[in-house]
Amino acid sequence: MKLAKRVSTLTPSSTFAITAKAKELREQGHDVIGLGAGEPDFNTPAYIIQAAIRSMEEGHTKYTPSGGLPKLKEAIIGKFQRDQQLSYSAAEIIVGSGAKHILYTLFQAILDEGDEVIIPSPYWVSYPEQVKLANGTPLFIEGKEENGFKVTTDQLEKAITPQTKAFILNSPSNPTGAMYAEEELRQLGDVCLKHDVLIISDEIYEKLVYDGATHTSVAQLSPELKEQTIVVNGVSKSHSMTGWRIGYAAGNATIIKAMTNLASHSTSNPTTNAQYGTIAAYTEDDGSVETMRQAFEQRLNGIYERLITIPGITCVKPQGAFYLFPNVREAAELNGFADVDSWVEALLEEEKVALVPGSGFGAPNNVRLSYATSFEALEEALTRIERFVKAKARA
Repeated sequence: MKLAKRVSTLTPSSTFAITAKAKELREQGHDVIGLGAGEPDFNTPAYIIQAAIRSMEEGHTKYTPSGGLPKLKEAIIGKFQRDQQLSYSAAEIIVGSGAKHILYTLFQAILDEGDEVIIPSPYWVSYPEQVKLANGTPLFIEGKEENGFKVTTDQLEKAITPQTKAFILNSPSNPTGAMYAEEELRQLGDVCLKHDVLIISDEIYEKLVYDGATHTSVAQLSPELKEQTIVVNGVSKSHSMTGWRIGYAAGNATIIKAMTNLASHSTSNPTTNAQYGTIAAYTEDDGSVETMRQAFEQRLNGIYERLITIPGITCVKPQGAFYLFPNVREAAELNGFADVDSWVEALLEEEKVALVPGSGFGAPNNVRLSYATSFEALEEALTRIERFVKAKARA
């Protein structure tokens, strides 16, 4: 049977081959250290788990409204008011089956064939694929390493065309951990206002910021920018709830209504008990979220300085998320490899360390290293990487 054109345009995940190889090596009994994780290595806090269990015991096991429980919307509205001093109504909120599903539904709701979405690179791998699935056209502008992987207003201004529908902001960023300062956000937002370009602000890593950094949402900078922005967030990263699949969007009520109508024909509603768990996540607090953030901060500061002492490796220190995104091009050349992807494959084969090639994020000279794993595993991984680089250089 002939498949639909939309799936034939999808780019295979750059992590698939390396993940499959790592799994194969583990099954053969090898001690593989995987640093590709895109999720916290902590369990979901107990108070959230108990709230979900309690909801099921109380009989909350049926359908909910497609856009989410009213009580959950209230909790999300409270979160925005508390954290960003932003006021939303229930009609401006949709809850979905993870932030990824929210983004997918958003693109389906706003894009027609030929519409363009500007995506800064390095980028999260699903942005361009979701745009293409909505018949849109992804346009990339490079956040240069010397600028902390952030794009400038000049770059954005030059990229905008009459077909530009939206601009994606991801701060803190996956894969770089980069964050935009308030003035940088204001300037980028002003360009979008000038050209009537919708801002899609992916703030899923909002709570994971380090070394005194402060997260700012572009939507909180002015009433005009709030109206121009769809904020996307969720509890996957902040509360270690990746498997619960709860994300949400806040913004223009007309867009939110269209997204809700679409969701009613796809997922019906987000999982009921997961919604009750999320209500607890946003209305209770036992300190575990901050404990997790502090652990990530300690890991980052514990391994960063050592990483950049390895020959041929440089790295912009991230301010958020839980990834390092080092440039290893010089190390790969030093070791005799034509490209970084080959270097990553050899590192896995010989030293049993699995990194994610940056090519899938639009940055072929880099790799993504997740520090969402134990400090002991991170230290051992760096020992192996250093040994690999130095041995290959001598060879």
